[in-house]
Amino acid sequence: MEPIKFVDISRFHLPLRKQLHEAAIRVIDSGAYIKGPDVKIFESNLAQWMGVESVCGTACGTSALWAAMKGLGVKPGGEVITTVHTAIATAEAVTLCGATPVFCDLEPGYFFLSAKEAEKKITPKTQALVPVHLYGQPVALDDFLELGRKHGIPVIEDCAQSQGARYKGKYVGTQSDAATFSFFPSKNLGGFGDGGAFTAKDPDKMKWMKMFSNHGRSQKYEHEFEGINSRLDTLQAALLNVCLPHLDQWNENRRRAASWYDEAFADLPQVTVPKVLPETEPIYHVYVILVPDRDGLQAFLRERQIETGIHYPMPLSLQVAYRYLNQGPGSFPQAEYACGHMLSLPMHPALTQEEVHRVVSTIKEFFSH
Repeated sequence: MEPIKFVDISRFHLPLRKQLHEAAIRVIDSGAYIKGPDVKIFESNLAQWMGVESVCGTACGTSALWAAMKGLGVKPGGEVITTVHTAIATAEAVTLCGATPVFCDLEPGYFFLSAKEAEKKITPKTQALVPVHLYGQPVALDDFLELGRKHGIPVIEDCAQSQGARYKGKYVGTQSDAATFSFFPSKNLGGFGDGGAFTAKDPDKMKWMKMFSNHGRSQKYEHEFEGINSRLDTLQAALLNVCLPHLDQWNENRRRAASWYDEAFADLPQVTVPKVLPETEPIYHVYVILVPDRDGLQAFLRERQIETGIHYPMPLSLQVAYRYLNQGPGSFPQAEYACGHMLSLPMHPALTQEEVHRVVSTIKEFFSH
C-alpha cells in the first residue's frame, strides 16, 4: 500500500512542471537574480489579486513581520499582544524590534487568539495587536479592528498560513493596518525556498517598510537609515508568478478535502473537527483534529504509512526561549489542552477522496479498539 504523505508538494506542482522549468531557466539565463523584473511583476500581480494598493516581497515571512512591526511603531520597551499558539516567528519579530511579546490564550472552541483575552492585557506599553489566522482559519477580525480603534493601537495580521482565506467576503490581510505573508514551500502559496511579503494601508509607512527591507534605501547607495537585507529573490518571484493563478483552485481543493473529512468524522465522537467561524471562508493550510490519545493515534497511523503532523506540540510560553516571561504550565489552559490533543492530518490540493477515506477508516479502526 502506497504511503499517504502529509503534504505532497511535487504532486500538485506536476501539472505546472513545464512552466516552472521555463521560468527558472529564463531567470538563470538573465543573470538578474536580485531585484530582477519578475519581482515587481509578482508584487503587482499579488497586490491586484488581493485588492490592495501594493505588496512588497521579502526574504521570508519572519522578516516581513519584523518590517511591518517596525514600520507601525513597535520600539524597544514596548509590548505586542499576540497568541501563545503560533509558530515562533510571530514572537521573534516582536523581540527583534526590542519589544516584549505578550501572549494570550485561544478563543474557546477555536485555534485562534481570543480578542477578550487580548483586551485584558492592553496597557500603555501596548504598541500593536497581532492576530494570527492560524491553520488557514480566519480570526474574528472585527473584534481586533475594534480593539485597535478603541485603544489607538495598530493591528497587524499574520497571514502566513492563510493566503486566500476570506473574512466577511474579503481576503485576510486587506482590512487591517498591515499584514504579512509567507511563501514557505508547504504554504498554500508556497515557493521553492524561503520567501514572504507584507502590505500596509498607509503609503508612507509602506514606503518606510520597503526601504527597511532593502538596507534603508530607496536608491542604490543612498541610505536614509539602517535597515536589513530582506528581499524576495527573482527566482522565487518568477516561480511564484507561475503558481499564483492556481491558488484559488488549490484552496478550493483543500476546502473540498476538508468537507470529506468533516462528513466522514460526523459519526465519530472521539474526533473534534476544526470549527469554522461564521462569515469566514477558511483555506485549510492544515486540517487539525482534537483526539483523546493523540500520540497513540499518530503512532498507529505511522505504522500504516499515513503521515501526520503536530502544529504545535507546546505553546510558546513553555518554550525555553520564553522562559524569562515566567508563564509556566496552567497559564494558558485553552492552548495547552489543544497542544496536547491536536493532530494535523494529510492535507494538500492533490489529496484524493480515496486517500481521505483511508485516513478516516484507519482512525476509526484505532478508536474501535
